[in-house]
Amino acid sequence: MRFRFIEEHRDAFCANRMCAVLDVSERGLRAYGSRPASQRQRTDMIVLAHIKEQSRLSLGSYGRPRMTEELKELGLDVGHRRIGTLMRENGIRVERSKKYKATTDSNHAFNIAPNLLNQNFHADGPNQKWAGDISYVWTREG
Repeated sequence: MRFRFIEEHRDAFCANRMCAVLDVSERGLRAYGSRPASQRQRTDMIVLAHIKEQSRLSLGSYGRPRMTEELKELGLDVGHRRIGTLMRENGIRVERSKKYKATTDSNHAFNIAPNLLNQNFHADGPNQKWAGDISYVWTREG
């Protein structure tokens, strides 16, 4: 993490000074830049590619548990915590879609009650103005 920070801010600050402040060796920084990815990093990249593909195929609806099941069906033996970590670190989230239910039907032939309040909701005392909507109650007419 410290080496990555130094690499990202190398143009703004001197690398030698950052190594001294962050208490890391310059030799370690050079080794970090030239060392190949570890086996764990390579496996994570492969698993992440599968996660992105499955997320795209599921239209973003798969969370950690279902993603784990899908990857196990593909033959990848990874745990749900590792999948959750990879998804969180790479910003892969469930995109929930809310179901829309129309509660008002304006195209009807029923009587329309007059608007007696005309948006004037101020009353001088209690029990002078009452308003309500019972259109959600089903009747024999619909």
